[in-house]
Amino acid sequence: MPELPDASALPSRLTPRQFDRWNDLATASADADRDVIAPFTGEAFAAAPESMPEDVERAVADAREAQSRWASRGFDARTDVLERFHDLVLDRREELLDVMQLETGKSRGDAYVEVMDIAMTVRYYATRVADQLASERRRAALPGVSKARVHYDPVGVVGVIAPWNYPLTLAIGDAIPALLAGNTVVLEPAEETPYTALAIVELLREAGLPHDAFQVVTGDGATLGDPLIERVDYVSFTGSTAVGRQIAAKAGEELVDCSLELGGKNPIYVRPDVDVDTAVDRAIGAAFSNAGQLCISGERLYVHEDAYDEFKTRFVDAVGDLDLGTEYAYGDSIGSLISQSQLDRVQRHVADARDRGATVEVGGEARPDVGPYFYAPTVLTDLPADATAACEETFGPVVGMEPVESDADAIREANDTDYGLHAAVFSADVDRARAIAREIDAGSVSVNDGYVTSWAATDAPMGGVKDSGLGRRHGPEGVKRFTEQQAISTTRAVPLDPVRGPTSLEAKVLAVGLKLWRHVPFLR
Repeated sequence: MPELPDASALPSRLTPRQFDRWNDLATASADADRDVIAPFTGEAFAAAPESMPEDVERAVADAREAQSRWASRGFDARTDVLERFHDLVLDRREELLDVMQLETGKSRGDAYVEVMDIAMTVRYYATRVADQLASERRRAALPGVSKARVHYDPVGVVGVIAPWNYPLTLAIGDAIPALLAGNTVVLEPAEETPYTALAIVELLREAGLPHDAFQVVTGDGATLGDPLIERVDYVSFTGSTAVGRQIAAKAGEELVDCSLELGGKNPIYVRPDVDVDTAVDRAIGAAFSNAGQLCISGERLYVHEDAYDEFKTRFVDAVGDLDLGTEYAYGDSIGSLISQSQLDRVQRHVADARDRGATVEVGGEARPDVGPYFYAPTVLTDLPADATAACEETFGPVVGMEPVESDADAIREANDTDYGLHAAVFSADVDRARAIAREIDAGSVSVNDGYVTSWAATDAPMGGVKDSGLGRRHGPEGVKRFTEQQAISTTRAVPLDPVRGPTSLEAKVLAVGLKLWRHVPFLR
């Protein structure tokens, strides 16, 4: 068994015994374990169980055995469990916030967003899932003669492969509709953040979810990914485009359906008619929330030349005033990067930009005085198009800013990327901003907000185009992806013998009938 963490290395609300309890919730039979690092200190605070491929096999088998019993409970009973989970998440929020901060190094405010997101997601699906998955009458081949209905059945066992940047939201957010649809779930969290996932298991079981209906395998993603995809009935993945391609290839090989939310190089466009103070404040939120480690954060900032000078001055000054900190309390604006490798990535991008002639307006340096992986919020100008920071996802507190001459130029620049996850447009003319948004190649666009209103619109689908992914989360689309659709057609009479075919007279009658149907609205 993994050794218990030293109490002195933990936030005051957490105890070594809690980690011992959480370790027991992982599906892991080997004696191996893996150190988990606290980004605030750069030191290991605990050792989590290391699951092996055989543990994945066991977890999926147990989840499969539990699935029919869970599905048979019906929507009302399943909803009751998830609503109790909703209340437990809110009641235990301080403990969850501590675990998330301990594992990710994010600020408490950024962690709190995840708690609120889960509450909103549960409330949305709990009140709508029965209607969203109710059997539907569809237009039949011959109105009055035949009928067609579509039924939605759970797909079976859903595998969720979650990243480290939002370990609560992205571990359970997709599992919520999957569970409510009658599926069971096997979660593979990022190796950096196993304890947030295990804390979720504890709350779900306390809420009444059968023990085998939601399981967690912890450890190395490269080791566990293929065995999981080979055994589950659906894969939900959030992460990098490079890994997403591997997931999609493996899922295709297994003929397993999947949804993939992948990387982004998201643009922000500021029109000349904006209130500059408001636009600066919201652009900062778009670019630097969660230290920029957010797939829908803005990394490319385009400002109309008529507003550029004023916006640049205020934006750079405001970014320079952002605070960094390691407190397990509300107040700090920017937290830590997750790891040394992430810090190295950010430093490479900024160094490459400098070498290619970009100007660092503010930031541009690591902040070891705050913590080992902290990096100062950074604004780059004069960024060449071929610089790494201009065309690849940095996933850190770095934004490139440049002027544009017109709306058309902004749209062209926004679309000059292989990615298409999210975008933002700021303008006093909302109708014009919406028209611009329609021209941007992105799965979602926020008007007069960085990303919060898009993400929080739980009834609207969220996902990417181009290299930013496949499928959608949220909305009816976010739960129907976890179902198999069955169509049942019935008829009172068969108008044609499919073997004999129509007679000459029947063929003429049918042709006339089809032409008439085109002019009868309720038959179309």
